[in-house]
Formats: sequence, structure tokens, C-alpha cells
Amino acid sequence: MSNSFYGPLEDVAGDAGYSEHPPRMGFFTDTSVCIGCKACEVACKEWNGVPDDGFDLLGMSFDNTGMLGANSWRHVAFVEQERPGAVSPEPVDLGLPSFDLPGAGSGAEARTDFRWLMSSDVCKHCTHAGCLDVCPTGALFRTEFGSVVVQPDICNGCGYCVSGCPYGVIDRREDDGRAWKCTLCYDRLRDGLEPACAKACPTDSIQFGQLDELRERAARRVDALHEAGVTEARLYGESPDDGVGGDGAFFLLLDEPEVYGLPPDPVVPTRDAGSMWRFAGMAASALAAAAVSVFFGRGRG
Repeated sequence: MSNSFYGPLEDVAGDAGYSEHPPRMGFFTDTSVCIGCKACEVACKEWNGVPDDGFDLLGMSFDNTGMLGANSWRHVAFVEQERPGAVSPEPVDLGLPSFDLPGAGSGAEARTDFRWLMSSDVCKHCTHAGCLDVCPTGALFRTEFGSVVVQPDICNGCGYCVSGCPYGVIDRREDDGRAWKCTLCYDRLRDGLEPACAKACPTDSIQFGQLDELRERAARRVDALHEAGVTEARLYGESPDDGVGGDGAFFLLLDEPEVYGLPPDPVVPTRDAGSMWRFAGMAASALAAAAVSVFFGRGRG
């Protein structure tokens, strides 16, 4: 485990053994400007050689991937949300010919106002990464940039990392059982390039940079949205005081995290492992003492 106390950790790369290293890098995803184009998904697959995941039409929305997985390292969520009390706009007259059909009306009386909430989800590259804590082979490692990467040639497919992730991000492929997830484009970072998804995003919804600077930028963005009347804007995963010590990839949301399929209060599962082992040891010691006492008691009888 990287740290016995699962709270703020100023230098994750230093804690991992890098005496000299670049600043911690990460993602800030501003969902308020995401247009759902999925350019990030395509760029991720193209650069990293991630195979397709079936091109399934889920029948629930325009989303065709559904969730993050071994073959979806980026996932753009589409949330269609009814807006109670909103007034539907009147139809716009474009000056085009109209045709009166029997029984047909404008439809204005039947329309309901909706809004789309869109967000490009990705591995959070946690400060305290449960997947990293439980990997028995060293296939998962912390890079000098602070990100968490899987080495597929070392992965034995045990699946411990899958249950160790509080976000349900990491997954195994059906063909060989090995685990896969976003690498923060580690190969590109080592060449001084930004990750492929951020490079391809046309609206700068996905912003890449030094994590401390991104947190400051995100706070200013939330303030600006609040001043503009978007009071529901809030940050998710940016706080070093949360259950994972803060995320290397965090988000600006326009609704509760659950609406986007995110856990409201993520906690790294290995946080209490130390105390659990201590209690288990105490219980084992007490049991052994009781057994010895019974044994010698019988011997005296």
C-alpha cells in the first residue's frame, strides 16, 4: 500500500519512489461544454489500438457503449433529462411551405422540454488507487506523472484490480482475461504530447495539464457558472480530502454524480485493510490463548 493513511498525499510520484519527476498531470472534464461528439472515444481507440466493443445499440439512448470497460477507455454518457416546469419554445417559422394533414396539429401542446447531460468518463487515476494496492504481480504501477498504468504483459488476469476500483473502471477482456484501462496516454506524455482524447476534443471539454493548475481553473469555472445562474454546477473528484485522496481526473457536473453513473462518495476499498488485519490478528491471538488455556486446563484435570 502506498500510504497507511488514506488522506491527502502531496506527492504521489515521490511516494512511489521517483526522487525526481515532472509535476502531476491529469484531466479536468467540463461537462457543461461537452457536445457528445465522441471524438475522444474514437481518438482513444485509434491511438491506443483499443478494439471495438460490439457497436451495440442499447435501445436506451444515443449512447452505444454504455460504460467504461476493457475495450472502452473513454465513454461519453448521454443523459436525457426532463426539466420540470420548463416552458417549451414555440415553433420557429422558417418560411417553408406547410401542409395541413387531417387531424394534425403543431404538436406544441404535447412537447416536453428536455436537456442533455453529456460527460466523457475515464479512469480517475486516483491518489490512493485500490487497483494498484491489490495487484499481486506488479502489473499496475504509478508513473512519474502520477498516473496509474497496467502492463498487460505482466498481468495474470486474477481480477483483483476489478474489485479494487471504487469507480468500476478497470475491466478484463473476454479473450485473454487480462485487465485494461486508460493509461493517460503514457507513451504520448513521455514524448511531451497531450493525451489523444484531449487533443481531439473540439470544445475543450477535456482539458489536460498540471493537476494543481487544473483544480484552480475548475474552481474559477464553477464560480463563473454560478454567477451566470447555473447554480447546480459542482466539482467531482477534485478534493484531496475525499475517500480516494483526490482524483487525477476530475469533473465539473451539472447534477448529482449518480445521474452520470458516478458513485456519490467513492472510497478506496483497501483503506481499512490495515485495521481489518489488526482485528483479525487480535481475534486469532484470543482464540489461540483460549485453546491453550483449555488444553492445559484439561491436563491438570
